[in-house]
Amino acid sequence: MSVEDSLAAPVIVWFRDDLRLSDHPALDAAKASGRPVICLFVFEEGTERRSLGAASRWWLDKSLASLDGDLRRLGGRLVLRRGDPRLVLPDIAASTGATGLYFNRRYDREGSGIDETVATELRRQGVAISSHAAWLLFEPGTIRTKTGGTFRVFTPFWKAHRPHLSPRSALHRRPDALSFFGGMVVSDPLASLGLHPTRPDWSGGLAASWAPGEAGATARLATFLDGGLSRYFAERDFPAIEASSRLSPHLRFGEIAVARVAHEVLKAQAAGSASDEAAEKFLAEIGWREFAWHLLVAFPDLARRNYQAGFDSFPWQDDASALKAWATGQTGYPIVDAGMRELWQTGFMHNRVRMIAASLLIKHLLIHWRQGEQWFWDTLVDADLASNPFGWQWVAGTGADAAPYFRVFNPTAQGEKFDPEGSYVRRFVPEIADLPNRLLHCPWETPPLLRPDPSLYPPPIVDHDTGRKRALAAFAQCR
Repeated sequence: MSVEDSLAAPVIVWFRDDLRLSDHPALDAAKASGRPVICLFVFEEGTERRSLGAASRWWLDKSLASLDGDLRRLGGRLVLRRGDPRLVLPDIAASTGATGLYFNRRYDREGSGIDETVATELRRQGVAISSHAAWLLFEPGTIRTKTGGTFRVFTPFWKAHRPHLSPRSALHRRPDALSFFGGMVVSDPLASLGLHPTRPDWSGGLAASWAPGEAGATARLATFLDGGLSRYFAERDFPAIEASSRLSPHLRFGEIAVARVAHEVLKAQAAGSASDEAAEKFLAEIGWREFAWHLLVAFPDLARRNYQAGFDSFPWQDDASALKAWATGQTGYPIVDAGMRELWQTGFMHNRVRMIAASLLIKHLLIHWRQGEQWFWDTLVDADLASNPFGWQWVAGTGADAAPYFRVFNPTAQGEKFDPEGSYVRRFVPEIADLPNRLLHCPWETPPLLRPDPSLYPPPIVDHDTGRKRALAAFAQCR
């Protein structure tokens, strides 16, 4: 590419939650335009969108560095700006003479509203707008109920969508070359975004657990296809076993396309390297993510309001000390405490344990699901705008397709069932690691002389039967 060609009027590729080069329809379309490209990421500030939690900020820092490295290997770079995209995008387009803006669509109310404002202003400036579908397998609203409405229950939702899912031959492969704009475009240093924690830097456990970026996502998928997928149906609920995909944070930041994941799983199923029951169960979990986002489009206030308004009068308790005990893994229920400590150390928690921990907070302690959702939002590397509140409302019984409120997990029985050898608990709750399996999930039943010192590990924060009865009474009062 000549200097003159690189200085021709460029097009902008606006990266957001799609921090990859492969299977990126907006990037592919920008390349096909024949114009030099400006690859841009705006760290959004001063907008209506929900601010990222601390763990997500850590991940974003590493993912942006990875994407920039990938672009530099092609001869370009990632331009970084911080601020309101409604101001940043028009400024860059005007200063560079950009003729087009390419981006993959967002579906939350605030994000799509920002995108529409940007598009309207740039069209006024004479910039062509090209938006693409990349975040979901199915565009919200393309498949509706027989009456033309939005699905409110997962099973019929997935039953209607699953037949339309098949291996895709038209995925956008990773480009081996790009033409980059050679003109001057100011970029903020990554460090100036303040995404990596300091004073203190608590991220050592996250760094030891994860490899953010497209390469890490691709490797994670390959590992899952090679081993985890075949065991997924039978072992996915056991937190001590590496049978889950651990792709959720990579999907959250778009380091791998959900279409690519589904495509590879369907290929494995067709080749016979994964059983139908394992492949279909995993695809249904992807469908659960889809359902959460489709629901968010229909109910944009999912993180702020009960989906079922009948719960608005529920008698939630304000108990700061109980909330702190739960958040720090000091409830006295080993499976819950192991999960909360795994979360704090690694930015992740096994899905089965998420449900057990959330149930304890909401039902045994009667603490509002929004407080738990906010803690997960801050500490999970995979917290996204739809799945996080959707999951919490599901456990609380306040959401669409929710588990009924009167279903109250017994944390002891759940621990005994899903961590029978105690490997998970012993890893994250070392204070009681020496207890035999029969007492590990109920250390308060240990003979007094052998019982853990309460100053080292506490007794249960609430008795299960007492907490269950209190929850049912609260539910009856609300109903």
